[in-house]
Amino acid sequence: MTDPSAVPDDHSLDGLRQRLSRFAAARDWQPFHTPKNLAAALSVEAGELLEIFQWLTPDQAAAVMSDPDTAHRVRDEVADVLAYLLQFCTATGVDPLAALAAKIDRNELRFPAPGRSDGPRKSD
Repeated sequence: MTDPSAVPDDHSLDGLRQRLSRFAAARDWQPFHTPKNLAAALSVEAGELLEIFQWLTPDQAAAVMSDPDTAHRVRDEVADVLAYLLQFCTATGVDPLAALAAKIDRNELRFPAPGRSDGPRKSD
């Protein structure tokens, strides 16, 4: 059993959520961190990630991480997307890992692997 008074590792999901909350609180940003605003910010950051890949061929897109400057931009945008997603989850009370696990469970039933007969098909 873990000690409930222990501070989470700042690289754990809970630790990162706490760091983001402390960061926003220290700047009095909580009034602006509404679900609507966080969802909008998440969308903007996802668009900035997409912008890096816009107009690239599939081969160019696959090689993006081999360029140090572009790889840095990708990592920054991924961090921004994740930060806003975690803040959105905090604001709405969504457990992102539980939500993802439940979604995968539903998708496994909805879209069974080829050759399996259990669950509805995509065309259902």
